[in-house]
Amino acid sequence: MTKRRDFLKISALGGLAFVSNSIKANMPKGTGFTATNGGKPLVISTWNHGLAANAKAWEVLETGGHAIDAVEKGVMIPEADPEVRSVGYGGYPDRDGNVTLDAAIMDHDASTGAVSFLQGIKHPINVARLVMDKTPHVMLTGEGAQQFAREQGFKEENLLTEKSKQDWEEWKQKSDYKPIINIENHDTIGMLAIDKEGKVAASCTTSGAAWKMHGRVGDSPIVGAGLFVDGEVGAATATGLGEAVIRTAGSAIVVELMRNGMSPFDACKEATHRIYKRHKGRPEFDYLQVGFIAINNKGEYGGYSLRKGFNFAVHDANGATLQDAIYHYEE
Repeated sequence: MTKRRDFLKISALGGLAFVSNSIKANMPKGTGFTATNGGKPLVISTWNHGLAANAKAWEVLETGGHAIDAVEKGVMIPEADPEVRSVGYGGYPDRDGNVTLDAAIMDHDASTGAVSFLQGIKHPINVARLVMDKTPHVMLTGEGAQQFAREQGFKEENLLTEKSKQDWEEWKQKSDYKPIINIENHDTIGMLAIDKEGKVAASCTTSGAAWKMHGRVGDSPIVGAGLFVDGEVGAATATGLGEAVIRTAGSAIVVELMRNGMSPFDACKEATHRIYKRHKGRPEFDYLQVGFIAINNKGEYGGYSLRKGFNFAVHDANGATLQDAIYHYEE
């Protein structure tokens, strides 16, 4: 299973040369191009753990269920899996030992719900869905999100597993507590789906960067950054260094590029290039990695990342596949 610490570790190896100032000047690396069959229904999600998540989402889609239900139920699988160390139960804690969770969900009609800095609730995506369905708000955070979850009948649990606790204690031995996200990790699960009716939805859920500062929130619960849906166009979701995605409104940019005629693959590629241009020369560029996946309302999909190491799972009528994203940098 791809671990999020592997996602950024690539950049710490050094010696990475940028071949050209233009992505268009480079030959694409890896696999994972835009689908040509325009399949409906379709579900696509980030990382290896997307395979199991997609399988659950597909159970909803193949029986005629709605995309919004599929993306909610799908990401609940890694949220409950303690071996997925970057999502939900068993996720790596912040530098103070607290597991804090972010999640968001968005429908084709812009209905949206999100939670951030939520503690003690195994399935933040369910809480985000209820924020969307039962409140006039888009996001609840911290103690307010936790209070809302309790009012809705959610049980509070200790989400810090023994494995994650041991890793945290080991990290503390060497930590210098710099207020940056370092190379140890970064990951999430983002999921996009289109149902038989052609309606698109997205979800995103994460425990965020391991050893982060207490209170840090990444891109995952932020509409336009970690995910974005426009029913007239399609949807996108992001993974990687959340701060970089937030600074560029990454997922919203991908969807807008598709609105202007780009394929999902080309839109993901262009958004990645914009992040490169904005962050080149900044301190975090040494460990910067981002990846995007996108679908349009015709059932086409694509993915792209800045550096090697990002993959995404696809499930359609032809079955399930795991694809390595085309990337820009050679190691």
